[in-house]
Amino acid sequence: MRPLLLLAALTATSFSQTQSDFYLREEIPLPEGEIMEISSIALMPDEQVAVATRRGDIWVCSGAYGEDLSKVTWKKFAGGLHEPLGMFYKDGSLFLTQRPEFSRIQDTDGNGEADVFETINSGWGISGDYHEYAFGSRPDPNGDVWVTLCLTGSFNPGADWRGWTMRITPDGKMIPTCSGIRSPGGIGQNAEGDMFYTDNQGTWNGSSSLKWLKPGSFQGNPTANKYHKLANLPAPPEVESGSRVLKEHLKYPEYIPPAVVFPHAKVGQSPTGIAVDTSGGKFGPWENQLYVGEQTHSQIQRVCLEKINGIYQGAVFLFLEGFESGLIPVRYDNDKGIIFGGGSNRGWASRGSKKFTFERAKWTGKTPFEILTMSAKPDGFVLNFTEPVEEKSATDLKSYSMEAWTYILQKDYGSPEVDQATPVIKKAVLSPDKKSVRLTIEGLVRGHVHHLNSSGVKSASGQGLWHKDAYYTLNEIPKIEVETAH
Repeated sequence: MRPLLLLAALTATSFSQTQSDFYLREEIPLPEGEIMEISSIALMPDEQVAVATRRGDIWVCSGAYGEDLSKVTWKKFAGGLHEPLGMFYKDGSLFLTQRPEFSRIQDTDGNGEADVFETINSGWGISGDYHEYAFGSRPDPNGDVWVTLCLTGSFNPGADWRGWTMRITPDGKMIPTCSGIRSPGGIGQNAEGDMFYTDNQGTWNGSSSLKWLKPGSFQGNPTANKYHKLANLPAPPEVESGSRVLKEHLKYPEYIPPAVVFPHAKVGQSPTGIAVDTSGGKFGPWENQLYVGEQTHSQIQRVCLEKINGIYQGAVFLFLEGFESGLIPVRYDNDKGIIFGGGSNRGWASRGSKKFTFERAKWTGKTPFEILTMSAKPDGFVLNFTEPVEEKSATDLKSYSMEAWTYILQKDYGSPEVDQATPVIKKAVLSPDKKSVRLTIEGLVRGHVHHLNSSGVKSASGQGLWHKDAYYTLNEIPKIEVETAH
């Protein structure tokens, strides 16, 4: 190879970014011969990790944090449970959300096996349908546990409170909190302590999304509205099929639009568990952002949120991939900077080819060149980057492209992308520290997903972005700030 061609090849190689440069994904060995379709993960003292399976077992893993994963050991803690989808450790007990109840289990004699099983609340119904999942959170700042209840078959309200979110108080009381749920895949808090869940594409959900469970809110699916009568609550909105989310939100303020839409097939197809990063940089520079599991594509996505005019919105970015099965629970240890993920592909295919998996991901200490955050402005967006950008590429309008669309709010399954628009990027201004770019855009559309491709942007060292696409859900356009004289 001639010297110039060799130099070009070496340069191209040195500038390539691969996941293993930044994050080490490792499989954690599972108990031999066991079916470990992991549905919940709880962190315990002394670096032990408890996992629950879809088939109703709980196992405790020792060594999941260790450098040598061949030394991992397992102890079966309990069996005979009913598909736990949410589990946490507190004060010597494991608390878990099962399909029919919220429970506490304990090992009182210290032999490593549960011997006390206590029902804390079982105030919702089940019919026996395979799809009546119940996803439970860890305690919120008030100590309440939130439970999102999937519709029967993901379509019908076949048992009491299916299609609703409940709160279970520390004294065991059940409080109906939000309506309009379809088919949740996970639940978790953001850094402010507000609760979110992921809902899957289907009836009344044009595409999958991350939704804010604001107390008293309606989440868009009117199928189970009738259950408000069970607790003398106001009737949720009867939204119009064939409408749009923004139109119905303007008619019914209690209808909270999805905070971030995950465009179908472009950003996964089945979002699941939610974890927040408050580790102060132990997993990279993503402080206060959310990591969201993905079952079908066997991935973890990254979400940055902001609240505009009292409504959450934000951007989703592709992040980690290559997991060996479809991820369901995602649990981040903010003290250690490690993500644990568990998976299953029973009932739904996944890119990961294994029937089940238990994995972890750790940061190598090297930060990828990425869009760190994307925030809305009255006339555009501000992009913050993980490192300084090269001025010419950052200010060249050809480095960017944008398209926008929304979805039909309808009782039919899913929706195509509709009402397409092409916002025009008119100006790109680089900040003095060269770590952010202010994009002035003509033609922003409230209520639309705005897909930004930044394929031309380079870092100061000549590196292209690891992930070039951002998908921002523009529920609210910020108001122009007016300066007042003093």
